Amino acid sequence: MLKIILKEGESIERALKRYKRKHRNVKVMQNLRDKQYFTKPSVERRREIQKASYIQGLRDQEDI
Repeated sequence: MLKIILKEGESIERALKRYKRKHRNVKVMQNLRDKQYFTKPSVERRREIQKASYIQGLRDQEDI
């Protein structure tokens, strides 16, 4: 469970923004969506490889 402790003089909006950022970084919602259905390990591996090649392509374009 995420805990956000208000710092002295900190507004509620700022604390809420910190909470949202922490929540997004923990990837709670993404994990829930992924666990809704079963994906074969081969499909997961293929997705990871595709994502890595895509990111590598973007980095290669950046260098040119």
